[in-house]
Amino acid sequence: MVSVAPMRLFRWWLFFLLLLLPLGMLVEGLLTNDLGADPAKYIVKELGFWALCWLWLTLAVTPLRKFFGWRWLMAYRRMFGLYAFFYAVLHLLAFATFLLGWRWDMLMTELTKRPYIVMGSLALLLLLPLAVTSTQKMQRRLGRRWKKLHLLIYPASLLVLFHFVWQIRSDFFQQLIFAILLAILLGYRLYLKRRS
Repeated sequence: MVSVAPMRLFRWWLFFLLLLLPLGMLVEGLLTNDLGADPAKYIVKELGFWALCWLWLTLAVTPLRKFFGWRWLMAYRRMFGLYAFFYAVLHLLAFATFLLGWRWDMLMTELTKRPYIVMGSLALLLLLPLAVTSTQKMQRRLGRRWKKLHLLIYPASLLVLFHFVWQIRSDFFQQLIFAILLAILLGYRLYLKRRS
């Protein structure tokens, strides 16, 4: 029988590498010139997509634990959340580098013309304190305030969804799937709160 500690270590490395895999595939595609006709736009889009996926995964931990009894998953929620923030920061940096060229005049124009950029920026600002206070030391220091602060993940996730939906050009199927998933994840929490 495998002891708990090696199994937990195995899971930790498994999740760590799986969450890093999309970035590795992007780097490989960049090195092999296999990112399509517009690599810059593809990189920005992919980083944003995976930031969204990992944020939804973070939100899914509690429902999965409650519904299936997967208590072991709680040990990796912080990792999921930090990866979501990591990919979101890379998404922003890629946007500023490849699409704006770090031109602040263009950034101000984009902010006024494209509301989805404002939504994404606000979401990232809400996720920043969650990432900064994700350590156990900060959790102990903040006490009860830590849980209240980390409720910011809910408005952040809604802003991310608006950021995603607002970019619809023609096909909205992917956005619809993520909207339904978020409705389930947040709805289940409301159900638990009302029940308690």
